[in-house]
Amino acid sequence: MFTFTTLASSSTGNSGLVSCGDTHILLDAGISAKRITTGLAALGVEPYQLSAILLTHEHSDHVSGLRVLSKKAGAPIYATRPTLWEWYKRNRCDEVKALFRPQEAGAGVQIGSMWVKSFPTPHDAACSVGYSIAGEGGRMVLCTDLGWVTDEVRRAVEGCDLLVCETNHNEDWVRTGPYPYYLKQRILGDHGHLSNEEGAELAAFAVETGAKTVVLAHLSQTNNTPACAYEAVALRLMAMGCDPERDITLAVAPAGTAGATFLLEGRTAKILEGAAK
Repeated sequence: MFTFTTLASSSTGNSGLVSCGDTHILLDAGISAKRITTGLAALGVEPYQLSAILLTHEHSDHVSGLRVLSKKAGAPIYATRPTLWEWYKRNRCDEVKALFRPQEAGAGVQIGSMWVKSFPTPHDAACSVGYSIAGEGGRMVLCTDLGWVTDEVRRAVEGCDLLVCETNHNEDWVRTGPYPYYLKQRILGDHGHLSNEEGAELAAFAVETGAKTVVLAHLSQTNNTPACAYEAVALRLMAMGCDPERDITLAVAPAGTAGATFLLEGRTAKILEGAAK
């Protein structure tokens, strides 16, 4: 079985698990090792069973649990060289450094029964990436933490079966909200985050090219709500003649708990566990 589950997804912490047979890959480690371990246990996976850990970039909401978890798991850590170097400069842990497997943005690697290929994303990090992961039954794409949708992002998303799509904020809420000016500019800039409407356009492109499941992710807990993100994407899909309640599965990843587990089977994705939205 080829499955995907978010363990947490928000501006304060991100992690997920993709599995295919006995191959288990952790996507980011931005929550505590204890929470990751608890989330994995609920899915029947122990840290030592992880085949790899993939990092999108070095910001704390994607790596905060890495040091402790890595010592438990001992799994190779894949990321771009600049991402790994930034993590090492801040942590100076040679035990974890020994697990580093530097990859060029855009490179592919076989990890167990899955083929993993990264793609560059425009974000204010050393060298951030998203991931396209193919296994038995389909292909999923993790695409969060980007200020705008580049051609490289569109090529990675095109034809995927499941898209994890950033819908970080309501733009009006950012502009009128409590954040300082510099932070508002960062979020809204070309190396910040996708708004609900920008995420909706990417989701629509994915559905137009074959995706049957869209998981909305990395929502700001200050400048967004699950209902707001869902409505923005649902309206865009309906405008192109797609019923998000019938034609596809549209879900919002919970911020602080594990979300639904999706089983990818060809051009469909079934929900195995949890709530769809």
